[in-house]
Amino acid sequence: MTGPVTSVVRIDGLSKSFDGRKVLDGVRLEVGRSRIVSVIGQSGGGKTTLLRCVNLLERPDGGTIEIAGDVVHQGGRTVCRDLARLRRTVGMVFQRFHLFPHLTAIENVVLAQRKAGVPEREALERAAGLLRRVGLAHRGLAFPEQMSGGEQQRVAIARALALKPEVLLFDEPTSSLDPESTREVLRVMRELAADGMTMMLVTHELPFAREVSDHVVFVDGGRIVEEGAPDEVLGDPSQARTREFLTSYASQGGGR
Repeated sequence: MTGPVTSVVRIDGLSKSFDGRKVLDGVRLEVGRSRIVSVIGQSGGGKTTLLRCVNLLERPDGGTIEIAGDVVHQGGRTVCRDLARLRRTVGMVFQRFHLFPHLTAIENVVLAQRKAGVPEREALERAAGLLRRVGLAHRGLAFPEQMSGGEQQRVAIARALALKPEVLLFDEPTSSLDPESTREVLRVMRELAADGMTMMLVTHELPFAREVSDHVVFVDGGRIVEEGAPDEVLGDPSQARTREFLTSYASQGGGR
């Protein structure tokens, strides 16, 4: 009898190229249940591609991806037969929100549920509850153009939570936000972390990554250069390339 699955995401030997340029090169990584893994590194280093491969928004060229105990991609071939189910298991919050502009906040949160077969009344109740959870109960009838960037991103988080995913992926969720909106979004993410949500996030907010993460991964040139506990990787890195990156980050005023 098999025991419980302890890793929600398991990646082994992942590779991906674009136009002959290798963006991911033999990446191996695990994200344990109720754990938070932050992926850091320079722009163009492969971080976002890694995230997009996890839920097959990008199709890897090689390697194995296992989600909640099920192999979904192996040896350059997608073996997941139900991509809709995979997308429900793996929620994603994008850098640019990706809300439907013609729908209100609550309609954006309801839509994916309805497509997944959730009854309308249940979908509305769940959406209202999630908007309360992210501090936007009063903005349910607002359209995206009427909301700040931080509000839109919090609606996007509520939408990602609506299908009760086992893991949430965040792709630079604060990079296009002003400082006040950034604080709003990070507050919601801290609450999710405190609630035990499994998360994998690509972020340039290194103090936040150090605060909430169980594991930090530094990616450079499509490879994992260094990984470990936040205090080790961000406070006392063993690799020269990691130290160079952190020095550059500090010289740019903490990424801002």
